[in-house]
Amino acid sequence: MRTTAADFWRRRAALCLVPLIVALASSAGAQSTAKPGAPPALELFVLGSGGPGATGRAGSSYVVLVDGAARIFVDAGPGSFVRLGESKLAVGNADIVLLTHLHVDHAGELPGLFKARAVSSRGPIEFRIFGPDGREASAPGDAGFPSTSHFVDLLFGNKGAFGYLKDFSAPLAFKVTDIAAPAVAPTVPVPRTIYADGDLRISAVAGHHRDAPAIIYRIDHAGRSITFSGDIDATGLPALQRIAQDTSLLVFNSVVLDPPGSPEVLYTLHTPPNAIGKVADACHAGGLLLSHLSPVIDQHRDAVKASIAGHYHGTLVFAEDGLRLAP
Repeated sequence: MRTTAADFWRRRAALCLVPLIVALASSAGAQSTAKPGAPPALELFVLGSGGPGATGRAGSSYVVLVDGAARIFVDAGPGSFVRLGESKLAVGNADIVLLTHLHVDHAGELPGLFKARAVSSRGPIEFRIFGPDGREASAPGDAGFPSTSHFVDLLFGNKGAFGYLKDFSAPLAFKVTDIAAPAVAPTVPVPRTIYADGDLRISAVAGHHRDAPAIIYRIDHAGRSITFSGDIDATGLPALQRIAQDTSLLVFNSVVLDPPGSPEVLYTLHTPPNAIGKVADACHAGGLLLSHLSPVIDQHRDAVKASIAGHYHGTLVFAEDGLRLAP
């Protein structure tokens, strides 16, 4: 029998799925308001668990299902369009997009995901898009970053690169919210609610990813929650710890080993395992999912787990494309 790429990723993801579900089952039963036989109130589907390199994983991207319906895209890394097709998820209700920052490995597939959503239904669609505000280059020759609203206009506006998509299949409209993400904050930023619909609440706070404006998100529904760190350096960790208190699942991007195991410059962009463990413990995370995995993390999983376990004693799982779990 021929094994397809989709079969491979589904089987590989399934190996990671069971331990996390079993470990979280007792706390989920105590807090979830889902009725017997009903779909989980909140689920996470990993479209892309990789980073910027072409390493066999799609770039960072997730779908959050609310009461069984795919509703929220979190990031849109390259390859997520293909993974979405392999997932067989129905995306006819997806209308919220959360962008942690505007690096290519987190936002490069946005046109593809929007097109997939557009051809899934014929009725009009209004996307609610949230992401960081912009930032001018700090020095000559450095890169600046557009605001999320400007980024969306560059892609889908009247003179945008993919402006035709607005009426290609279903009529598309975009309501974009730029979230402040200052390079320097005098105090630890305070999370705020950016979206509320019944029991579904999404909150956000500025993170820190060196020069790139970055946002941390938390999604709450029916007593369950998922928090996404995004790419984050040491400066952003106090804000992450604040917004992630008692979260059911903390999705933490893991790129570097503990010093000095990775190039020094990467520690100005990312968080090492020892610090990940400290944050997960301090915020009492119900489970920890490491994602945005670099090859060096895959090659040293035992060392990464041991370092995190020095502080955090909850369930730890390494993400795979195609992983689906209910926190």
